[in-house]
Amino acid sequence: MPDSSNNTADRKELLLRFWRSARGFWDLREGDRHALWMSAGLVILILVQLGFNYGINIWNRSLFDAVERKDHASVVQLTLIFVPLVSGALLFGVTQVAIRMGLQRRWRAWMTSRLTARWLADRRHYQLNFARGNHQNPEYRIADDLRIATDAPIDFVAGIISAFLSATTFIAVLWTIGGQVTFNIGVEITVHGFLVVAALLYAVVASSVMIFIGRRFVSIVERKNQVEAEYRYALTRVRENSESIALLGGEEEERQALDRSLSAVIRHWSLLAGQHVRATVVSQGSSLIVPIVPLLLCAPKYLEGSMTLGQMMQAASAFAFVQSAFGWLVDNYPRFADWTANASRVASLMMSMDRLEAAGQEADNRIRHETTTGPAAVSLENVSVALDDGKTVLDDFSISVGHGERVLIEGESGVGKSTLVRAIAGLWPWGRGHVGVGPGRLLLLPQKSYLPYGTLRRAVTYPAAQDKWSASQLGNVLHKVELGHLQSQLDSDLPWDQILSGGERQRLAFARLLLHQPDIIVLDEATSALDVRTQGRMMQLLHAEMGKATIISVAHRAELSAFHTRRVMIGTSWADERELTVA
Repeated sequence: MPDSSNNTADRKELLLRFWRSARGFWDLREGDRHALWMSAGLVILILVQLGFNYGINIWNRSLFDAVERKDHASVVQLTLIFVPLVSGALLFGVTQVAIRMGLQRRWRAWMTSRLTARWLADRRHYQLNFARGNHQNPEYRIADDLRIATDAPIDFVAGIISAFLSATTFIAVLWTIGGQVTFNIGVEITVHGFLVVAALLYAVVASSVMIFIGRRFVSIVERKNQVEAEYRYALTRVRENSESIALLGGEEEERQALDRSLSAVIRHWSLLAGQHVRATVVSQGSSLIVPIVPLLLCAPKYLEGSMTLGQMMQAASAFAFVQSAFGWLVDNYPRFADWTANASRVASLMMSMDRLEAAGQEADNRIRHETTTGPAAVSLENVSVALDDGKTVLDDFSISVGHGERVLIEGESGVGKSTLVRAIAGLWPWGRGHVGVGPGRLLLLPQKSYLPYGTLRRAVTYPAAQDKWSASQLGNVLHKVELGHLQSQLDSDLPWDQILSGGERQRLAFARLLLHQPDIIVLDEATSALDVRTQGRMMQLLHAEMGKATIISVAHRAELSAFHTRRVMIGTSWADERELTVA
C-alpha cells in the first residue's frame, strides 16, 4: 500500500509547481494585459452583489413585518421596490458571470499557449516518449486537465471572497437580531448571539463530515482521468492504424482490448460515483435542513413576543446566507478534489519538461550537439547512445562525413542505428560524446513519414507554409516522384495519412526533399516500402536534383550500396567501414 503521507507531500509539490507557472498570468510584464483589471472588476462586482443581497434581506424583514401588521400600503410600496432591487441584482450577477468566464477563458488560453510552446520546443514532445516520469498522454493533459485546472480556481477565489464577505455581513445581522438565549439546566447558561453559534456549529459538523467521506476523492479522480486518457488513446490508435487492423483481421482482438480499457474506465467511474453519492447525502441533506433550523431556533422568541415575524424571516434568510458561506467547502469539495487531480496531472507534465530542460544544461550523460565549420558536414566523436535509464545501446562511435559524401550505415536490428541518426539530427540527447553538424539545413526522413491534417498541399510543403510554392511547382515535384496523379487534389482536405499507401507516403517525403533542398539529408529506412526499382529511381532522382547534398542512410537493403560512397557496419561496440563505388 502506498504511503499516504508521501502521496500528500508529492501532491503539495505538484500544486506548488502548477502555481509557479499559473500565477504568471497576472504578471505585469509577461502576463495577460487584461488580467488585473478583470480580476479587480470581478471583486467589485462581488461587493455590489453582496450589497443587493443585503438589501433583499432588509426588504424581506420589512415585507413580513408589514404582513404581520396587515399594512396594505406598505406591502404595495415594498412590492414596487422589489422590482428594481431584483433587476439590479440580476444585472450585476450576469455581468459578474461574464467577467468571471472571460477571465477563465483568457487564463486557459495563456497557460495553454505557454505549455504547448514548451512541449514543442527543443523536441521535448519527442523526448518525453522515452523519458521517465508521470507524463503519459500529454495531449489529454493540455486539452482537458488544463481546462479544469484554470476554470476552477477563478470560481474558488470568487466563491471564497463572496463567502467571507457574506459571512461577515450576515453574522452581524444574526448577532443583532438573535440577541441572547438563556438555558436553565440546574444552572443558568446564557448564550450571546446564539444564532451565530448555531450557524458555526452546524457548518463545522457538515464540513467535517464532508472531509471525512471525501478523503479519497482526489486519488480516485486522478486515476479516473488517467484511465480515461488511456481509453481515448486506444481508440485513436485503432483509427490511425485501421488499415493494418483490417488487413490482419484484428478487429476482435482490438475490441477485447478496448473492452478491457473501458472496463477500467467504468470501474473508476463507479468508485467516483460512490464518492459523489456520499457527498450528495451531506450537501442535499444540508440544503433541506438549513431553511428549517433558524425558524425552529427563533420560534420560541417569536411566540413569546420578543421577535417580530419580519425579524424571524430576516434571521432565516441571514442564516441561509451564513450557512451557505460556511458550507462553501461542503458544496465545493468534490470539485476541489477534481481540480487538485487535474492540476497535479498538468504539473507532472511541467516537471517532466523541467527535468529535460535541466538535463539539457548538464554536460555529463548528454550528447553535445554543435554547429561546426570545416571539411566535415557531420562528425561524431566518441559518441555513445544510451536510453533514459542509462543503458547503452551504442558505445564509443566516431565517424566523419565530408560535404557531398553519401554514407550508408548498416547493422543488425537493435544495435542503435535509428537512435544514432536521431542523435545526429539532435532529437536524442541521452548518451555522451560530441556531434558536429555543418552550417545549413538538416532534414531527416523517417521510415513512416508524417502527414499533417489538412490539404495535400500542406502535406507536401510541410513543415513550411503551404503557400510558399505555387501549384505548378508542387505539381512538378509530384510528377518527379511519380505522384503526378495527385496534382489535381492538392487542395483536397482529406485524411491523407489513411488514403496514401506506405510507398506513396515515402515518395511524398522525397517530394519534400526536392522542395526544401536541405544541405544534409538523413534517411532512416526511408525507402523500405518501395520496390527495388522504384527505390533506385528515387535515389537517382535525389542525386540528380541534389548532387551536392550530404546523405547519411540507415537501411538493410544491399541494393542501396550502389548509391553511396561509403558503407559503415556497426554493432553495439564496434564499427567497420568500406569504400563503395557509386553506380
